[in-house]
Amino acid sequence: MSGIYIHIPFCKQACNYCDFHFSTSLKKKDEMVLALAKEITMRKNEFVNNVIETIYFGGGTPSRLTINDLKLLMDAVFDNYSISENPEITLEANPDDLSEEYLISLKQLGINRLSIGIQSFFEDDLQMMNRAHNSAEAKKCLEIATKYFDNISLDLIYGIPNMSNAKWKQNIETALSFGIPHISSYALTVESKTALDKLIQKGQIAEPKDEVASEHFMILVETLEANGFVHYELSNFGKPDYFSRNNSAYWLGKKYIGIGPSAHSYDGISRSWNVANNAIYLKSISENKLPNEIEILSVADRYNEYIMTGLRTIWGVSLGRIQSEFGQKYLDYLMKQSQKFLNDDLLFIENNILRPTKKGKFLTDGIASDLFYLNLE
Repeated sequence: MSGIYIHIPFCKQACNYCDFHFSTSLKKKDEMVLALAKEITMRKNEFVNNVIETIYFGGGTPSRLTINDLKLLMDAVFDNYSISENPEITLEANPDDLSEEYLISLKQLGINRLSIGIQSFFEDDLQMMNRAHNSAEAKKCLEIATKYFDNISLDLIYGIPNMSNAKWKQNIETALSFGIPHISSYALTVESKTALDKLIQKGQIAEPKDEVASEHFMILVETLEANGFVHYELSNFGKPDYFSRNNSAYWLGKKYIGIGPSAHSYDGISRSWNVANNAIYLKSISENKLPNEIEILSVADRYNEYIMTGLRTIWGVSLGRIQSEFGQKYLDYLMKQSQKFLNDDLLFIENNILRPTKKGKFLTDGIASDLFYLNLE
C-alpha cells in the first residue's frame, strides 16, 4: 500500500514558530490548484503497480481551499491511481476555516479524517504564536466537527514559555472533553529565521526551556495513556483503531508521492523533493517538468532512517531486520552504540526489538543520532 501527500502552500497568516513552505497571498491559488492536479497526473506512472491507501492534504493550510478546489484534486487522484476500498483521506485544517457548511461539504466530498491545528485553548498562547484563530473558535469548531466526523486529530504545543504544568494539563483535559480519538503534540521549537527566533533574540519572548518541555511531555503521556490512548509514535497518541494510517506508513517505510512545492517523495530506494518556491514550481509544471531533486539512498542512509523512525514508534527497531536488511556490521555497530543507553535505562531490548524506555522517550531523537552510522559507504 502507498500514499499521496498534497502540499497546499497557503496560509491566512504566518505563525511565529513555523518554518514550513507557504504563502499568505491567494493570488496564485487557482493556478496552483491546477498545477497540483497536473503534477498528480504527470506522476501516475510512478505508482502504476501500487494501490493508494492514504491521501493527505497538508500544508500550509489546506482548509484555505474551496470545496471545488479540493474536489478537483481528489478527482485527479481517483482518475489516475488505483485506490483502496476504504482509503484514509485526511485534511489539515485551522479552526477559523471550519464553518458547519464547510464541514458538511468536506464530509460529502469524501474527506474522512480531520487534523485540526488547535495548538492551545488559551488566548495568550494563541496570540504569542500569532495563530489566526482564538480560543472560542477552537472550542466551537470542535463542537461542530465532532457532529460530522468521528476520526479527528488535533494538534497541541507544549513547552510554551511561562506555561505552568497545571495550565498544560488543562489544555489536555479540554481536548479530551470533546471525545477526540487522536492527539498530535509537539514541543515548541525555535527554528532559525522565524518570527519566534527574532522575538526571543529581542527579549520580547522567553526562550523555551528543555526541562519544562520534558515535564509537559511526561504529563502528556501519563494523562493520555490513563484515558485509553496508545502512545504509538513520539508525538502521536491514538485510541485503538485511530492511529494515523498516513503517518504510520511514513514511519514503517512505505512508499509515498509528495505533490506540490516543497513536498517530499520516497520509493524505498530514493528520496526526492520539489522546489520550495511557488513561482518556480508553477513555471516548471507549466513546461511539463517536475521541479524536483532526487537523492539515491545509500545503505547507511536507509539504516539511519530506520533507526530514527523505529525508535520513535511502538514498533521499535527490529534487530533481526537490521541484520537481514543491512548486515552484521550494522548490527554490531548498533549494539555497541546502544550499550550506554541500555546501561542508563534509556533503551531496552525485548523480543529482539530495541525500544526507548519511558525515561528515554523524550530523548529519542538525540539517542537515535548517536546510533547513526556515518561514512560507511
